[in-house]
Amino acid sequence: MRTPLIAGNWKMNGLGDDARHLATAVAQGVAGLGGVEIAVCPPFVHLDTVRDRVGDALSVGAQNCADAAEGARTGEVSAAMLADLGVRYVILGHSERRQHYGEDDALIAARYAQALEQGLRPILCVGETLEEREADRTESVVASQLNGVIDRLDANIGLGNGVIAYEPVWAIGTGRTATAQQAQAMHAFIRQTLAARDADLAERMRLLYGGSMKAANAGELLAEPDIDGGLIGGASLKADDFVAICATAARG
Repeated sequence: MRTPLIAGNWKMNGLGDDARHLATAVAQGVAGLGGVEIAVCPPFVHLDTVRDRVGDALSVGAQNCADAAEGARTGEVSAAMLADLGVRYVILGHSERRQHYGEDDALIAARYAQALEQGLRPILCVGETLEEREADRTESVVASQLNGVIDRLDANIGLGNGVIAYEPVWAIGTGRTATAQQAQAMHAFIRQTLAARDADLAERMRLLYGGSMKAANAGELLAEPDIDGGLIGGASLKADDFVAICATAARG
């Protein structure tokens, strides 16, 4: 049985007071929830603050990590530095990183390997653009992104204890959301792609939906058999909305 994971991606939002208030409200709101794992992923500068505010109530994640352990990498933050702060998860390969910063499969795989080496749990993002979906290339694009990372990892370790987040790019911040049936179809495809390599891995790997999950649609999405949680963007910035999604996941 896969425990649902609800992870909030705060992206580049909030100053210090905002982070303190949001982290405190979320931690208080989810207190007592069982049967669901909860994480929040604030900007780097707020990681220490958020970790102190949430305590053991939920996990803290980062939004990226460097592809090297240390050295002359100005502006980067290593996986070891994140682990030293008590960070547990790290988002990798988000569509915004691919689009705005040119991150490719090789770089994402190197970041993923660094995360695993330091005991972090990577959340690997894959997903197609609207143009790719309309060209009937959804499955080929997602398979290419997934295999492009797996093929570059140590074959003896593979994806390790990571998580996969399917994020249809056309449904991020646009107000559009994939139907539960569309989302389930892609999650099933991802699990089948993993199963072709390792059936045990495919069965235990948690697959998250990352395309504008909200309190209003969380129940329908989370009811699908291959959707094991959500990578939440905008709704994670509103404590009440995020807590409502977590409560929905906890109810199963």
